[in-house]
Amino acid sequence: MIEVEKKFILSHLDKERLVDGAEFVSRRVFTDIYYDTNSFSLTLNDRWLRSREGRFELKIPLHQGAKRLADQYDELEDEQMIRNALNLALAGSMASDLEKAGYSLFCVCRTTREKYKRGPFTIDLDVVDFQDFSYNIGEIELMVNHKLEVEEAIEKIMTFAKEQNLTIAPVRGKVIEYLKLKKPNHYQALVLAGVIKDF
Repeated sequence: MIEVEKKFILSHLDKERLVDGAEFVSRRVFTDIYYDTNSFSLTLNDRWLRSREGRFELKIPLHQGAKRLADQYDELEDEQMIRNALNLALAGSMASDLEKAGYSLFCVCRTTREKYKRGPFTIDLDVVDFQDFSYNIGEIELMVNHKLEVEEAIEKIMTFAKEQNLTIAPVRGKVIEYLKLKKPNHYQALVLAGVIKDF
């Protein structure tokens, strides 16, 4: 499955409009730990390795460059597939093998997520806690089966967002916001590599 998502900064009224008539799916709290090497070998290639509540996930981009309307990632959740993508041999646990291969954590955040379903769309409303600051962000997502469906999914998300009177503007994801505020060297490296746009 391919996840197509667009992030939004939402006002209280935006949130009310978005969830009006939507089906409440869940409310959960989870902690994400993001990993990379000291040379940022993953994130400079727009690859995002995280452990969410102890389960590893690797997001691999299907889009190209920072100029995009929406994010499109293939999400690997199978540990062996992640190891293959990272060329990581099996010697011990995933965490210990990552450490031996030179990976370390660079971001830890705790997210309170309310998930809603409205028609074909999944709506995530997140409050992200970085201990010394928090970040509120919303996402509208569609899952598709094939790359050929991605452009149509983006159009559907944008049309829906406009119908909801949401502000269409660049939005930093939670980890990018953290890097901009707390790890400017990492952030600038991603800007220079064309992975993200600075704004």
